[in-house]
Amino acid sequence: MCEITMTIPDEALAVFADSPEEASAELRMLAAVKLFELKKLSSGAAARLAGTTRVDFLKRLIQYGVPFFDMSEEEFAQETRLG
Repeated sequence: MCEITMTIPDEALAVFADSPEEASAELRMLAAVKLFELKKLSSGAAARLAGTTRVDFLKRLIQYGVPFFDMSEEEFAQETRLG
């Protein structure tokens, strides 16, 4: 596993976290959500990056306004076609 160190201005940290540990967790979640949204990571891989379960990750997507089921009507019809 790789470790990345970031320097964050205090005023930026104060916007979304009360502690460096909380900031780390939130930044991991934000990165995971964005990479999932961009279809760079699967929901399982994004959940691992965020340090949570897949189910909890999918629930958190709602808070960020990111759909976890992103399929056009045509794709859905094709996937659900019987016979």
